[in-house]
Amino acid sequence: MSNLAPTSLAYALLHASKACAAVFGGRSLAENLLAQVDPLARPAVQDLLYTALRRFGWGDFILARLMERPLDVPEIRALLLVAMTRLEVRPEAAHTTVDQAVLAAGELIDGRLRGLVNAVLRNYLRRREELALAVAGNEVALHQHPGWWLEALRAAWPNNWQEIAAAGNSPPPMALRTNQRRVSPEAYLQLLEAAGITARSDDNGAILLDKPVPVDRLPGFAEGLVSVQDPGAQRAARLLNPVQGSRVLDACAAPGGKAAHLLELGDLDLLALDLKPARCRRIEENLLRLGLTATVKVADCIKKDTWWDGQLFDAILLDVPCTASGVVRRNPDAKWLRRFDDIASFAATQSRMLDALWLCLRPGGKLLYATCSVFAAENTGQITRFLARQQHSARRAAEEQLLPTADNDGFFYSLLEKRA
Repeated sequence: MSNLAPTSLAYALLHASKACAAVFGGRSLAENLLAQVDPLARPAVQDLLYTALRRFGWGDFILARLMERPLDVPEIRALLLVAMTRLEVRPEAAHTTVDQAVLAAGELIDGRLRGLVNAVLRNYLRRREELALAVAGNEVALHQHPGWWLEALRAAWPNNWQEIAAAGNSPPPMALRTNQRRVSPEAYLQLLEAAGITARSDDNGAILLDKPVPVDRLPGFAEGLVSVQDPGAQRAARLLNPVQGSRVLDACAAPGGKAAHLLELGDLDLLALDLKPARCRRIEENLLRLGLTATVKVADCIKKDTWWDGQLFDAILLDVPCTASGVVRRNPDAKWLRRFDDIASFAATQSRMLDALWLCLRPGGKLLYATCSVFAAENTGQITRFLARQQHSARRAAEEQLLPTADNDGFFYSLLEKRA
């Protein structure tokens, strides 16, 4: 039981370091590592945690130069990384950060390493300029991505891989999708202005906030007027664009944003699948809040005999599992948990999904293949291989590769048609 006040920086540093150590131990942020954190402190803890993970390549490089030998206490190592990151991004609060990090260390392993934490952080402050020069000569530390990831980016995007890496290190934008059954983007912008929230809309109607806000501050969120969804993700429903009354499958639907968007744009007979019961409950909760109706099933889309009644679909959305290399700023643990071999592993799974669901599509129907990846093996390479082995398949429109920018995450879309 912590003796630290939940409103203190020490409390935030302590719990961010515990979650960070869990990631280094192989756990994912998707496992709700902050479940035990006081709700008052959760935003501060998450900010520290995500910033430290985005900058881990930098922090790990620096820490190796500050320690005489590797530190075998995971939570203290994580605390040093989290605290050093805050020293880097909040240099004006250096004294407070060091003081509070030492207090946080006192809550770990009986406080035996408080002196070490104090010494390492003060040593970092003394050697800051020297260490910055060393970082400039190390690619992993400078670009804050694993070496294999940078090589994959460089191979796929030789002219702008550095910009893609930089986008992956930045905080993501907060964007909204209006429920157009209830409110237009223009009308919702007026509601935001009345609530004192500055925002703008893009050419496709997505609303981008100048600064993120808690969802309970969004006018009408609980009543289903609006959802949080990246502008790049909002492309999916408009690209698939099923006709009214279509029988539609969303094969990997959780948490339900794309399925909901499809239903907001038209009356459909929609089936949403996902592997895990908890994720299917998320889909159902989102649909309920938005006042939408679909059939939701817990199922593996590849195992058709467990969910498919044999009736062909007019349209299929296949948003496949992938490396998440286009949304890594939202999932900063992925950079350090993924391995190079995962690209081929995901590509193999994606291939099986495409082949399985193609059999469920009627002749003349369309399938939208989607990833949140920027790696070619999961995107253009995957589609080229699929078209070569499926005789009656064709691209219905030009493929879209969205790279991460200040306004949107990275996505890939390919709309395929099943010829008679």
